[in-house]
Amino acid sequence: MEYLDFEEPIKDLNEQIEKCKNIGDESSVDVTDTCELLESKLLKTKKEIYGNLNAWQRVQLSRHPSRPYTLDYINYLTGSSFLELHGDRNIGDDKAMVGGFGKIDNQSFLMIGTQKGYNTKTRQYRNFGMSNPEGYRKALRLMKSAEKFNIPIISFIDTPGAFPGLEAEERGQGEAIARNIIEMMSLKVPLIVIIIGEGASGGALGIGVGDKIFMLENTWYSVISPESCSSILWRSWEYKEKAAEALKLTPQDMLKSKLIDKIIKEPLGGAHYDRESTFETVKKEILTSFNKLNKMEASMRVEFRREKFSKMGVFNEE
Repeated sequence: MEYLDFEEPIKDLNEQIEKCKNIGDESSVDVTDTCELLESKLLKTKKEIYGNLNAWQRVQLSRHPSRPYTLDYINYLTGSSFLELHGDRNIGDDKAMVGGFGKIDNQSFLMIGTQKGYNTKTRQYRNFGMSNPEGYRKALRLMKSAEKFNIPIISFIDTPGAFPGLEAEERGQGEAIARNIIEMMSLKVPLIVIIIGEGASGGALGIGVGDKIFMLENTWYSVISPESCSSILWRSWEYKEKAAEALKLTPQDMLKSKLIDKIIKEPLGGAHYDRESTFETVKKEILTSFNKLNKMEASMRVEFRREKFSKMGVFNEE
């Protein structure tokens, strides 16, 4: 288990508990009371730390290397029924964007999402979760197929942003994201969006239009990352914590601004502490939302979706 800087007290207590158990195993000394006392202290410390996280600490948790990624959710939810599809039928297959069809409790879904890697090799293979234009065009192709066969769509978001390389811009990165936003506004099937990690910039918006938008408790959603914001405003990454607070990027901020519909609770410490519990909670939210959305007429869903996004933000008319 890797620990973040603010989790050092938890690391120390875990090491003490481990030593306590080893002493009990290797000698005849009864250390039960001591271990129980340490366990109680550990639980109290966890509640204090995770119950008072600031914006930057949530950003750190969203990037935890042990945190489950898109394919982890998909594989758990669909089991062996998931069939991944590839390519945009134009340029190629973007490995940072995954998509395919699968079943959750005998209900078929199209599942799309940005996928990160687990180590150096797979991170390079997945382009660090940063999709190229062909990734967004692949996602749109699959969404159009789902609409054709009346299959609902689930979108998982976990990306530091769309790939900013010159070649991506040459192939129409901005147009691809804008096209997806336009098309997703009019899809006739239920659309459920879940932010499971990072939700940065147009990279998230390109697959972020939905009837229901959920954020896991330790995620973030913003037009720019705290580091990039800090480097632009202060010419240094040293102010990333201040930038994180100013950006109002936490799930609580998003819900308050009515940019999302609900915050999905995570186990104490984050999704990586109890993956199965997190997967089950997400599954429950998906099926509950689908059952409600599926009862609506398609035209009504589209109307509500457009109205929902039209009301976002604050502006004045001169």
